Amino acid sequence: MDKLKTLQELSEIVTNLNDEDKKVILCHGCFDVLHFGHFRHFVEAKKSADILIVTITPDHFVNKGDDRPIFSQNHRAELLSGLEVIDYIGINEWASAVETIKLIKPNYFAKGSEYEETGQTVNPLFELEKEILHKIGGQMLFTYEETSSSSEIVEKIKKL
Repeated sequence: MDKLKTLQELSEIVTNLNDEDKKVILCHGCFDVLHFGHFRHFVEAKKSADILIVTITPDHFVNKGDDRPIFSQNHRAELLSGLEVIDYIGINEWASAVETIKLIKPNYFAKGSEYEETGQTVNPLFELEKEILHKIGGQMLFTYEETSSSSEIVEKIKKL
């Protein structure tokens, strides 16, 4: 998986890309059960930058219910590496993207439209992620693609 990098490696890559005047966008999430909403989010986010980095929540911070995540962080990273639209992948070290944003310093941070109006209820740390992003000079970007929910998909499957 050539796309999988440590967060420190991603920081160095972004520094070099900035020197080349390249724009970097960061998407962060669990991405446990990959679905069309994730894919469309990545595609739309990539339209705003030269390089798309996706970081995933590590297993021990996934708090989505019993037996979650369904797939380990390494399996999730491997699956994401197969998507051509993604340039680099990192496994986060913290419960949120706050420290990752500070370290990587992306030009943009992308979230789905559900965060724009209800960020506090989707993820209480989202407001802090936005605040840190603005402090480093980055911009928030929301995608407006059709959404889906891994948790809802898992619940439907459990009922079968």
